[in-house]
Amino acid sequence: MEEQQNNPDEKNEKKIDDIFTPEEETNLNESAETPTADGVMDELMSTEIPKTLDPGFQFQSNLELGFLRTKVNEAREQASKFIVGQEEMIDLLLIGIFTNGHILLEGVPGIAKTLSAKVLSRCLDTEFSRIQFTPDLMPSDILGTSVFNMKTSEFTFNKGPIFSNIILIDEVNRAPAKTQAALFEVMEERQITFEGIKYEMEYPFLIISTQNPVEQEGTYSLPEAQLDRFLFKVILDYPTLEQEQEILSKYKNTTLAPNLDSIVKVFSKEDLKKIQTLVTEINIEDNLLAYIAKITHSTRNHGKLYLGASPRASLAMAKAAKAMAGIRGRDFITPDDIQSVANHVLNHRIILTPEAEMEGMTSHSVIQEIIHSIEVPR
Repeated sequence: MEEQQNNPDEKNEKKIDDIFTPEEETNLNESAETPTADGVMDELMSTEIPKTLDPGFQFQSNLELGFLRTKVNEAREQASKFIVGQEEMIDLLLIGIFTNGHILLEGVPGIAKTLSAKVLSRCLDTEFSRIQFTPDLMPSDILGTSVFNMKTSEFTFNKGPIFSNIILIDEVNRAPAKTQAALFEVMEERQITFEGIKYEMEYPFLIISTQNPVEQEGTYSLPEAQLDRFLFKVILDYPTLEQEQEILSKYKNTTLAPNLDSIVKVFSKEDLKKIQTLVTEINIEDNLLAYIAKITHSTRNHGKLYLGASPRASLAMAKAAKAMAGIRGRDFITPDDIQSVANHVLNHRIILTPEAEMEGMTSHSVIQEIIHSIEVPR
């Protein structure tokens, strides 16, 4: 009796040895280091885009999310060689490509709007063209024109710079309304009609436009119908002090424009088609669709808004939220994905009342007020 009372641990050890073989004990110890389900869910619900894939437990999905995340990280790495800060803008440009949506960049000159568009276009194995909008620009300067061929005695259509894959339009509000209207059909239908003949754009087709919100002399504001055709309006701000110092350090030994020849092609046309298909297959629950509808509907009944968003805004928000979830490594969207893109989707589709503008309110503040007033689905 004394031996049994004095050595209880020995008895327990024998029972454990009887239950587990040495190999099973080893596997049991290794499983203790495996990430827990709670830890995995915390990672999945994160709003950060992981820079490397976790070698441990992986979220099981029928979609090739690893391929998407790898491509996004490669594109961000190429952009970081030339652009300091502006990580959100790069992500939003990628979302525009993944959802086949045009993007409007608004900010003062010199904050890398044009450079970002050029860098991103170099990451794609596609054609790129740049159009500088000016007050004397005509629609034929963009779309193309008919030229009489002396040999055949016929008119032939010479395609304009709009016939490309990635088109950068600098200072889109500098051109008159007639020239801006030439973009309506090509932005929505990916085609133009010239003298009764339809010319379709090659895949992919994306317009990235820039405009300066400060200097308004000699400008023509884009009409609401055309603004509505942009997926995002990204409002850019000055870099921080640390970022500006990093910019000076990066370019202190050069007086020329950055040489973009070192950028590696990340996306082929086949890659873009594959990613766009993946994005469409990302799941969105009915309660989140209702959440999007409530946000858009609230813009039409808000006392500080003269004009609310259209159903096209709801569709754009759903598509953009899917792409945001995809680059965050999930095959389902969360309310945070919707909230992350809501401001960029809505800020150019609403108009504040004069009273709200006099109070110093902005589109962003009104959108945030709407989001905070709606119950987040569980």
